[in-house]
Amino acid sequence: MEEIAASKPAWAVVAGGYDHRFYTGMALAMAVVVFVGFAPPFYLRVFNGPAVTISGAPLSPLVYFHGALFTAWMVLFILQTSLVAMRRTDIHRMGVVGAVLAGVMVVVGSMTAIAAAARGSAPPGIAPLVFLVVPLFDMGVFALLVAAAMWLRRKKEARKRLMLLATINLMAAPVARLPGMLPLGLALVLWLAFLFLVVGVVFDLTTRRRVHLAYIWGGLVSLASVPLRLVISGTDTWRSFAEFLTQ
Repeated sequence: MEEIAASKPAWAVVAGGYDHRFYTGMALAMAVVVFVGFAPPFYLRVFNGPAVTISGAPLSPLVYFHGALFTAWMVLFILQTSLVAMRRTDIHRMGVVGAVLAGVMVVVGSMTAIAAAARGSAPPGIAPLVFLVVPLFDMGVFALLVAAAMWLRRKKEARKRLMLLATINLMAAPVARLPGMLPLGLALVLWLAFLFLVVGVVFDLTTRRRVHLAYIWGGLVSLASVPLRLVISGTDTWRSFAEFLTQ
């Protein structure tokens, strides 16, 4: 999965020079989407009034903890990419911190999603037990991609793409909260979140003339999860499982 060569062609050297700015830019762009999406229901209301869920219910302490963890992930992601861009690779390696944070995020994120479904919280027009499949799949794919990045931590090119993909898989929630997004429907919102993946693929094609295998395999898993979760959410088996989780 790694592009390893004793002598790199000129275009590969140029590509490496652009990488630092690209990944920092992607991290900042995703952070902006997260802030804009969650500013009205969460960030601004933390200081100016009671924060509410997407359906208007007050936030619980669990949701506040959930928000703090996912905000910390974005901060860590920006910090990591920025340190690499500044060539401070001596202090940017915080793999253990990232792995622990990701693990806690998966647990707390799943608990938050189940608690929301149990109290009937979901986007307008979608049954809570049906919608539960979306955040749980987000957590599952996120966990899988972070685990793959940790496994391939010595392969820099694969690792950084997998971490980017993992973060992209968290974008559905903030994208859904952008102005005018919810009326477009759940399926389209899920697909729109993967525009960041398209940007990554285009960057690879532009700078390397090929798409890295991490994008191919990780992207296929991410994209395949969208129709899969929508199909599963309408089955009796899923409903029974969702009812069991929310009891």
